[in-house]
Amino acid sequence: MNLRRILGLTLLLTAAFGSWYLSQSLSQQSELQAAGDVKHDGFYLRAAKVLGTDDSGALLYRIEAEYAEQRSPSEIEFQNVNIHYAALSNVPWTLVADNASIADDQKTVTLTGNVMAVSNEGFSGDVTEIRTQYLEFEPDTYVARTDDRVQIRIGSRSLTAIGMLALLQENHLRLESNVSGKFVP
Repeated sequence: MNLRRILGLTLLLTAAFGSWYLSQSLSQQSELQAAGDVKHDGFYLRAAKVLGTDDSGALLYRIEAEYAEQRSPSEIEFQNVNIHYAALSNVPWTLVADNASIADDQKTVTLTGNVMAVSNEGFSGDVTEIRTQYLEFEPDTYVARTDDRVQIRIGSRSLTAIGMLALLQENHLRLESNVSGKFVP
């Protein structure tokens, strides 16, 4: 093989490799651009904390979530949520849920998935747990309500019902229908 053929073959292999490399590079860039074209006008947060205040600006409650995302200009969704009232509010309740959303009026927090409200000073002064899959909660007015099935434990007593209205600040609970319970003396 002469020098001219070796040089021609080397040039041809270099051109083929360069062409392949360029096509791979352009392909990766177009994939990155396509992924970057996802348009999202809202925000998202990890380890989110939202503070609710009263009219004077004093802390009323705190919403903590592992993840929060603005789904639309009028709705924020949270995952793995804890809601705590401030000590000064004299409302000894904590609410926990898999998911929550705050609508545009920002007055109601809708809790879904393994919702539990717990108080160590709940109804009748006993530890109280309220469990349901759906709960509408108004933190400013201390009102929680649902039309779904609820299970309530007050100390050693247990109740189930369909529908509930709870006034957390007054420790007042109203069950709507199909109430059944178990009371141990």
